[in-house]
Amino acid sequence: MVAERIDGKAFAAALRAKVGEHAARYAEAAGRPAGLAVVLVGEDPASQVYVRSKHKATVEAGMASFEHRLPADTEAATLLALVDQLNTDPAVDGILVQLPLPAHLDEQAVIAAISPDKDVDGFHVINAGRLSVGQPGFVPCTPLGCLMLLKDRLGDLSGLEAVVIGRSNIVGKPMAQLLTDANATVTIAHSRTRDLPAVVRRADIVVAAVGRPEMVKGDWIKPGACVIDVGINRVPAAEEGKTRLVGDVDFASAVEVAGSITPVPGGVGPMTIAVLLRNALVAAHRNAGLEAPADL
Repeated sequence: MVAERIDGKAFAAALRAKVGEHAARYAEAAGRPAGLAVVLVGEDPASQVYVRSKHKATVEAGMASFEHRLPADTEAATLLALVDQLNTDPAVDGILVQLPLPAHLDEQAVIAAISPDKDVDGFHVINAGRLSVGQPGFVPCTPLGCLMLLKDRLGDLSGLEAVVIGRSNIVGKPMAQLLTDANATVTIAHSRTRDLPAVVRRADIVVAAVGRPEMVKGDWIKPGACVIDVGINRVPAAEEGKTRLVGDVDFASAVEVAGSITPVPGGVGPMTIAVLLRNALVAAHRNAGLEAPADL
């Protein structure tokens, strides 16, 4: 048996097209486009790539993109003042401060300064709390994208056993909460889990989000399981001086056992920006007192 590949790129493209359709209707109803502000502090190369991608995707969806680029030595007070300005700007519906920030800035303090109703990254503690008690809020983009892929592949998740490997605030914990809300039976596994392969082997759903290249082997996977690989790791390629991208799952061995699996690249990655656009448009509807589209 060879697993079916889950095409996150195609799913994300369809979601972005749907966002674009609803964004046009929103602009007509509200008299202005939905607006997403992205703040980049410093010149981290990976962050610059992400910010360019987000800007391009926002504009393509028919939404307004506001970019704020600050030097690496920006003081905390300056950054917080900008966040406060964006919180009160009626043209801005969503705010994203690109992480990581330079070492002298307190990431948690900056995230806490963002209005929870404009926190489209879903990192604010109020949105984490809303998720935990089932209230409407914003969920981090990557786990929400993973849930969309799972539901598209498996349909109803009720009663399925899920193992989330990794307990970060950005992926692991919200992923576990989303799966719980979908009526799966959820285990969060991590570096202290005893006999991790045996725990993973029970799962109908495996979400790997640990940041360790190809850690999860094929013989860890229950035959027929659905495997969602969140990892994006750069490792040396066969050709000297070159690198390649791999996930947290050893794809070559897992694809022989799993029922379905996300590849890296082309799996979870494209979903993150698509869900960010979705969150920004939902925020715009809520901020305007309009009901967000049910199919987003």
